[in-house]
Amino acid sequence: MSGVWRLDRRAALGLGLSLPLLLPLARRPRAQTLDKLSFHTDWRAQAEHGGYYQAVAAGIYRKHGIECDLRQGGPSLNISQLLLAGRVDMIMSNSFEAFTYVREEAPFFTIAAIFQKDPQVLIGHPGSGFTSFEKLKGRTLLISNGARVTYWPYLRKKYGLSDAQVRPYNFNMAPFLADPNSVQQGFLSSEPYSIAQALGKPPEVMLIADAGFSAYQTTIAISRKLAADKKELIQRFVDASLEGWAQYLQGGPAIEAANAMIKQANPEQTDERIAYAIKVLNERGIVMSGEALAGGIGAMSDARWQGFYDSMVDVDVLPKGLKVKDAYTLEFVNKGVGRK
Repeated sequence: MSGVWRLDRRAALGLGLSLPLLLPLARRPRAQTLDKLSFHTDWRAQAEHGGYYQAVAAGIYRKHGIECDLRQGGPSLNISQLLLAGRVDMIMSNSFEAFTYVREEAPFFTIAAIFQKDPQVLIGHPGSGFTSFEKLKGRTLLISNGARVTYWPYLRKKYGLSDAQVRPYNFNMAPFLADPNSVQQGFLSSEPYSIAQALGKPPEVMLIADAGFSAYQTTIAISRKLAADKKELIQRFVDASLEGWAQYLQGGPAIEAANAMIKQANPEQTDERIAYAIKVLNERGIVMSGEALAGGIGAMSDARWQGFYDSMVDVDVLPKGLKVKDAYTLEFVNKGVGRK
């Protein structure tokens, strides 16, 4: 017998209690009933999703009374459609998608922002002189169609660049490697690592967020109804996720189980690639910077959302007249989780 009902056998006999009276004391404690929630990442498992895997592997979700169905994304999945169709409770998202919900009057919004800085980067060859965004002039820029309607209009206007410089980026390094004067898009924790392996030395890397591009990334998007109907449960999910991120970014033996989950789900991930990703996420303040320094991991602010919206309206990426505060809520964050 265990738990609060445990009673020493000799003491029980000394009290003269009969066996039938002792039977209720021998009840086994009931197993914890866990609330089920599903969360979909935006790509295959990787260190950029590490906090969620840590929360699963380290039992943090279970500690908060949650059974988390963590699902990885991929090239053939439209996780936004899964959210809209009610096939998943929450997804990994970003500031742009939050405003898409507002524009389309869809009842979804953002409840936390794990990445204070968008980890998208522009990459130049080592020694090519690409040391500032002003040095983009005159260079061939390899960027995707998605970039052309998000951060490119912002950079183009701010630095006086031209669409004539742009060439398609098809997620293949070969055109970049063949042209020493070219600049390629990428993610801080991914393409620079691969390019360094190919060239034998690290490339020049400029974080778009450092140019003032203020989008939140790796956000948590959810339906307004679920957030309202199960407010306490969603708060527990957010708290557990942020705790997972705080642990994951510290690295070390405590995250080995989470990394094993990542590598099992996505065999392309190696210990070296994961270690590199964690290193640059920490070095460049992707998670711990901005509002997170005071409000903790996941923090957001009204001013930041308004400022991003205004900057995108200014370059005709987002339409005028949207209700900015419909894109998000601060109710679940700014509670100091992970703050040093």
